[in-house]
Amino acid sequence: MTDIIYRYKDQVYFNITNQCPCRCTFCIRSHGNAVGDAQNLWLKQEPSLKEIKEAIDAYDFGECKEVIFCGYGEPTMALENLIAISRYVKERYPFRIRLNTNGLSDLIHKRSTAKEICEAVDCVSISLNMPDAESYTEIVRPVYGEVSFDAMLKFAVDCKKYLEDVRFTVVDVIGEEKVRESQKLAQRLGIPLRVRVYSK
Repeated sequence: MTDIIYRYKDQVYFNITNQCPCRCTFCIRSHGNAVGDAQNLWLKQEPSLKEIKEAIDAYDFGECKEVIFCGYGEPTMALENLIAISRYVKERYPFRIRLNTNGLSDLIHKRSTAKEICEAVDCVSISLNMPDAESYTEIVRPVYGEVSFDAMLKFAVDCKKYLEDVRFTVVDVIGEEKVRESQKLAQRLGIPLRVRVYSK
């Protein structure tokens, strides 16, 4: 059994794809098959829009206030489903919708994607990961190479044009100096930075 929807702590997550253009050295999916209450986040096949809707209809959201696109893949790899599911959820529930992303959607789809994404969700959380292209490429290992860093920053700045709640994140394992440099970069771009505690 694989999980399209799972709960981690007090939040509900949508695992809509396992595809990702990055191989981050600290990626949680390299440490196990699942997180939270999920049994297995490795999808046997990419779920169809119909299968995701059925999973949503069958799920007990309880006291949930926010749903998050974040699983064992980059959600924007399944951009059409992401947008369709966001609309589906908004028609039926009062949830806030957040996208956790590596910010490489423009490279994935070879076009600007910020506007359509920001019209679909309420918050975009972008993995900054490192404050410079060289360190970023070394840690994130994107298939697009060093151009990925600038593309991610541009995506973040573009999102700010369409959505108020846009944020960067870094994981504390990058070290205090890199965290400080990341904070300076985020401040320069006018985008808040959240430092996450790394957990396997």
